Amino acid sequence: MVKDQPPDKANDLPAKIGNPARRALNAVGITRLDQLPGKTERELAALHGMGLKALGVLRDALAANGQSFKDAKPDF
Repeated sequence: MVKDQPPDKANDLPAKIGNPARRALNAVGITRLDQLPGKTERELAALHGMGLKALGVLRDALAANGQSFKDAKPDF
């Protein structure tokens, strides 16, 4: 294990999602942002503790990394 290495920001879940949403994601094995593009917003919304605010924060974080949820529609 490498000490004093900063975390990979592209793979960290945003701090703004809050603990209930973080616990909901952890319960289904999602601990990194790069695990979300294979999921739909509907799947995540069904998790206990996942709210609209957390979904919006996750959507924005994915977009900042050039990614999106599986069911995202392109902006034309």
